[in-house]
Amino acid sequence: MKRQQIRKGLILISFLLFPITIFFFSPYLAIAGAFQGVVVGSLIVFSMQFILSLLFARAFCGWICPAAGLQECCLTVINKRAKGGRLNWIKYFIWAPWIVVIIAGFITAGGIYKTDVLFHTYKGISVAKPALYIIYYMIIALIVIPALVAGKRGFCHYVCWMAPLMVIGSRIRNIVKWPSLHLVKDSNKCINCESCNKKCPMSLDVNAMVQSDSMENSECILCGECVYVCPKKVISYRWNRY
Repeated sequence: MKRQQIRKGLILISFLLFPITIFFFSPYLAIAGAFQGVVVGSLIVFSMQFILSLLFARAFCGWICPAAGLQECCLTVINKRAKGGRLNWIKYFIWAPWIVVIIAGFITAGGIYKTDVLFHTYKGISVAKPALYIIYYMIIALIVIPALVAGKRGFCHYVCWMAPLMVIGSRIRNIVKWPSLHLVKDSNKCINCESCNKKCPMSLDVNAMVQSDSMENSECILCGECVYVCPKKVISYRWNRY
């Protein structure tokens, strides 16, 4: 449980720092910079998310993401399960055109001319002027509304433009099969209490994953809630070839 307290503390701190860091997660600034031939801070962050997912899958979503901290707060208001499943494809219809536009931007600009990590920030601070809080609260609404309407981590399931980058990285990891962080299980110990299902913030059927051949799921964020809630210690973290 101590690790879960640390995890929740990290994503809460990340959310509290969101007024400072929000532009480093901005899909718009990645596009704006591309059309000027500039690699901006948010594009670097997105690239790092992809690279890290080759080893840690979507652990960023469970342990660092500021949107995670905000959605954890939403659980005090509404704690219903998100449907997920076939509806998870919605975020790819947001992600794919966005990636195409970024590539088109660099082509139109004639290539990459420079890197500006602090692009459109004030000495690294995103919301440095009162007027920028309008944008900030619009993004907050974009995160909160899906979580309240669609269920737990609704934004992660249906809207997040960053998630597909990490899903793709996770699938590359699975194909290459190099050592990485993942979940393993001992289904013989399982008593089908389904405590894991109730605790999963991504509304996954973890119990079914335990009974299947693999614990792999593209929506799993490696938060470890299922690891620590299980009374029989069926699920655990493992760092080796998947």
